Amino acid sequence: MAFEPPQRLVRALGELPETARDADWLGKLPRLTEDALARREVAAQRVQAPGGRSSLVVLVRYPDGTPAALKLAPPQARPGLELAALAHWGGFGAVRILDTRFHEVDGALLLERLHPEVSLRSLPEAKALLEASGTLRRLWVAPPAGHGWETVAERTRAQSRALRAAPAEVAALAATALAVREELTAQPGEELLLHGNFRQGKVLAGERAPWLTVGPDPLVGERAYDLARLVRDRLEDQMATSAGAAGARRRVNKLADALEVDRDRLRGWTVFRAVESGNRALAAGRRREAELLLEFAAWL
Repeated sequence: MAFEPPQRLVRALGELPETARDADWLGKLPRLTEDALARREVAAQRVQAPGGRSSLVVLVRYPDGTPAALKLAPPQARPGLELAALAHWGGFGAVRILDTRFHEVDGALLLERLHPEVSLRSLPEAKALLEASGTLRRLWVAPPAGHGWETVAERTRAQSRALRAAPAEVAALAATALAVREELTAQPGEELLLHGNFRQGKVLAGERAPWLTVGPDPLVGERAYDLARLVRDRLEDQMATSAGAAGARRRVNKLADALEVDRDRLRGWTVFRAVESGNRALAAGRRREAELLLEFAAWL
């Protein structure tokens, strides 16, 4: 079968800076996929579409019929760090790894099959937030000694460089985000393993557990940073309500209280992450998305 990457993946990789791209990876992807399947002796059923923005996922079966999912990501996505996080969680709140024997060879991950078409976004918002909070709480565990994940301070320091060069229309919010980040990292506090990219769409229905998370971009730090991405989930729906800024602030407080996170630190990281994402979306030409993110940050 053809293993052409979904257009969503092609577009996302095309938005990366030249220095962060593996120019040959997409072209080699069909052969890389065939080789990874052969090594693991699994048969492809179909490519998951529209799929993610950072990897190709192929739904597969073992010879005995057991379903699984094969995930291939470019080297700059650091699949080894994802593997380490999933191994540390051991299937508790997260998708389970089925086979690691060939990861050093090709970087692919063979994972248990979830239901990619059923995420928390299929639930009503109140129920989705409840399930998301319960899933996220399971992931916040102490990292192992000698781990290789970056810290929140390190990741946001790198992201801050782009904010300092933000265009004039973002400059005021960028300055606020940078000041908030300096204040928050001056008192880092917790050292927990974080998902790094947690939102409702990253939590899928499973067989051995109702909901399991996928696609971490792991790092180590405080819970407020991880929770900040969930605050702005279903952003267009939030922006369309009449609650406005007051509703956004209530959402921050509600999630902070539910997960016993400091309200001010959650608000601060939500501002930083929304402005950073908005600036990145603007640079990639996704103006509508950028405007929503920056307006949301201004509300807080």
